[in-house]
Amino acid sequence: MDALQERLAAAVTDLVGGEDWRRALEFAARFRSRSFNNTLLIYVQHAAAYEAGRVPDPVPSYVAGFRQWKTLGRSVDKGQSGYQILAPVTARYASVQPGIKGSWRRLSRGERPGPGETVRSRLVGLRPAYVWDVSQTSGEPIPKRPLPRVLSGAAPDCLIDGLAAQISTAGFQLHRVSDARAIGGANGLTDHAQRVVSVRTDMDPAAQAKTLAHELAHALMHDPANAATSDDNGSGNDLGDGRLHRGIAEVEAESVALMVGAAHGMDTTDYTVPYVSAWAHSVPDKAPTEVVQATAERVRSTAVQILDGLDTLQAGGGDPPGLHRESPRTGQVASRTAEVAAPDLVNL
Repeated sequence: MDALQERLAAAVTDLVGGEDWRRALEFAARFRSRSFNNTLLIYVQHAAAYEAGRVPDPVPSYVAGFRQWKTLGRSVDKGQSGYQILAPVTARYASVQPGIKGSWRRLSRGERPGPGETVRSRLVGLRPAYVWDVSQTSGEPIPKRPLPRVLSGAAPDCLIDGLAAQISTAGFQLHRVSDARAIGGANGLTDHAQRVVSVRTDMDPAAQAKTLAHELAHALMHDPANAATSDDNGSGNDLGDGRLHRGIAEVEAESVALMVGAAHGMDTTDYTVPYVSAWAHSVPDKAPTEVVQATAERVRSTAVQILDGLDTLQAGGGDPPGLHRESPRTGQVASRTAEVAAPDLVNL
């Protein structure tokens, strides 16, 4: 575990430049079924395997565990080392009064809950686990899925309308303005006080889609009305509060827009994310690596929330097609390939 954490810290520390951040987010958009931490671990270990000549491509395509590959009719090739990731260790808790703090009791292995008790899984620790890229396996062919392709200047089908609908669902009115002069020279503007999102329409559809995703991220992540809530990793909003750290808010929103675009095959070659160090060092009493890690998971989880709400053709989330995961909360097979976690579990 110590070695794994050191490897993760080293990977995060390397994310100091805009180009590194952009590449990391584009990769995370294709592996969004994994946490940002595990995405980085997979990326750096696969790169090392490529350097050693153990895999044919510099970037992984699909990854899964040993038994998961078995369910798809494939086996890990002899001599192929897996990539270590952080996996959750969960325990079952039961309570007859789930709304009362301190009423939960931990169930022993094989123990059944009592009459009327509610059961919930909770994260109690982490352990190393292993996954392998499809190129490290042999067996039944993996089904091919269609990949989104977008021409220069165009936007994927239904993406603009889908993002606009989510802005409305978030409680904001969408105003389409004729040019940047109407909103102070910006491409888009989110007014939390008036509950209005404004986007200029004199841009290419691709630029409008990216701007809509950017402003939707502001609406979801930086609403002062939600300042008291905690983020997904339980660390609170101190690292992601846009009211206190405008630079963090802008990088978060731009990063979400990049991930949404990358998941739709949009060309982000000319898209530049500002240098991470500029805002990472601006947070008092926090190391830059802490800021990067906290922000990255907020970005990933928000992008996944947006993508899950879109009826569009998207790149896969990193799991092989046909693989279904079992929910740790219900024990049932999830219909999507994304990792399913209980409400109080950290997505890994």
